[in-house]
Amino acid sequence: MKRIVITALFIMFAAAVAHAANVAALADRFVQLRLSSDPTIAYLTGLKAPNNSALRDLSPAGIRALEAKEDALWDDLLRIDAAHLKAAERPIYAVLKETLGADRGLRVCKNELWDVSQMTGWQVAFVDVAKAQPVGTASPRAEALARWRSLPAYIQTDIDNLRNGLKQGYSAPKSVVNRVLTQLNGLLALSPEKSPFYSPAERDGDASFKEDFRKLVAEQINPALKKFRDFLTDEYLSKARDTISVFALPNGKACYQAFLRKFTTLDRTPEQVFALGEKTVAENKAAVVELGHKLYGTDNFETIARKNNEAQANHFTSKDELLAYSNHLLARTLEMSRPLFRKLPDQPVIIEPVPEYQTGSGIQPHYDPQPDTSKPGKYIIPLETWQSDTRGVAEVTLVHETVPGHHLQIALAREFPHPSDIFKLAFNSAYLEGWARYAERLSEEVAIYQTDYARIARRIWPARGMVVDPGIHAFGWSRQRAIDYIKSTGRFDDKTADALVDRIAVLPGQLTAYDSGGLEIFALRREAEAALGSKFDVREFHQRVLEEGIVPLEELRAHVQAWIGSQPK
Repeated sequence: MKRIVITALFIMFAAAVAHAANVAALADRFVQLRLSSDPTIAYLTGLKAPNNSALRDLSPAGIRALEAKEDALWDDLLRIDAAHLKAAERPIYAVLKETLGADRGLRVCKNELWDVSQMTGWQVAFVDVAKAQPVGTASPRAEALARWRSLPAYIQTDIDNLRNGLKQGYSAPKSVVNRVLTQLNGLLALSPEKSPFYSPAERDGDASFKEDFRKLVAEQINPALKKFRDFLTDEYLSKARDTISVFALPNGKACYQAFLRKFTTLDRTPEQVFALGEKTVAENKAAVVELGHKLYGTDNFETIARKNNEAQANHFTSKDELLAYSNHLLARTLEMSRPLFRKLPDQPVIIEPVPEYQTGSGIQPHYDPQPDTSKPGKYIIPLETWQSDTRGVAEVTLVHETVPGHHLQIALAREFPHPSDIFKLAFNSAYLEGWARYAERLSEEVAIYQTDYARIARRIWPARGMVVDPGIHAFGWSRQRAIDYIKSTGRFDDKTADALVDRIAVLPGQLTAYDSGGLEIFALRREAEAALGSKFDVREFHQRVLEEGIVPLEELRAHVQAWIGSQPK
């Protein structure tokens, strides 16, 4: 009997080891699959690119071939019994299953048939690739020339896909197409030497390479950009949809549900998201009214929002003042965030304006991570909006994007040891933006904000994305209704509200992720405080939330709850 028990335990142990080895191997397969299908993602993640000479295969055959490999990987993943995994392997499994499953779910959208985007389109993304393209010696120079000589063919494939999309009833919104045209016109207005696509040559000292690349930009890249612009202008724009809801596309309802899952990692319906958003907005409005009563002597929310936005002391006198104020606040938040964490990231962060060629195209303030930690991460801000920007919003946005928000989380994640490279690829907006939303609240707790304007601004907008996003896509809101709802916060003027609507149009569901994640992290902190009482240490809580990197919300909850349960009461 004893031998039987020992044998059974050995078999269980062997099974657990096999499962752990299998999930690690599958994660490695997934990473290599992603890198081989699109080597350019290496520049965003710090992974080693299998080559620096290719762009992803955008053709229908290439897309179907990649999907077949993903399906094979998915079938192998489903054979693993997650119950037998060790604690260290569970986040690998969670990230792999969530990432692969969500991407497979998005196939219903057929995104390649209507992928015209001012936010994520190749005319934006490939600029960053050009800036990261390795050069310096003969081999990488040859790879750089090979990659960018393939750009005209890539653009032609994109045109073919979009034409096919029109035939099948897929198109981007007209307003989005016009924003992309603004970006393309900005690129085409530059001389070859000033083009961001010239960056590989600009960073290399070889005169012959510089001349070859200048000719490449002038004779191949710019004509291809012009061809795409002319296609959008002459052929596509008139056939683009007037509606902004993804529900207007074939299988639009299923597509929106898939986007919600992708961005939030949760199986919530649009109705559930909308209801939670309205509830949270109501709670935030009550807090704004309480603050506004003290500051402005009124209990009317709209009046408080307007007074907060119109206050002369809440505005800047020039774009230079906006930039200087942001740099001052960055130094302040770096210093005041130190006691909240075991350590701040080693990688610095700096502030840069939006590039001139993207000015006026709806680019919003954002964090630009830098996988090469010898270089700083960048907080990019559009200075052309200085007249409508406010100090309060500038404060909230800066902590969201830098420290203790995005920069801190992303840079620290690179410093933590991870058992698999899949964590360098891991991404979901609910965790990423949820942490940044939590950082907004945390910054108020420790008095990083210098103005009451920021305390009101922090509460005016959150959770409204959970209302306006499904409002547009699932509940038939008109463009004007969405703009009015966004503007009612007093945080956005006509121009920025209009740009936000087009962002929602091309990234369905993404705006719901901020508070889906933020509310979850708030709830976990309250749970930890209640369980641990006086022994609660905010630094240790933050360590638990941050140490696994970007994980699905379900995995985050399991990890934090395991930590809470392990603490002496």
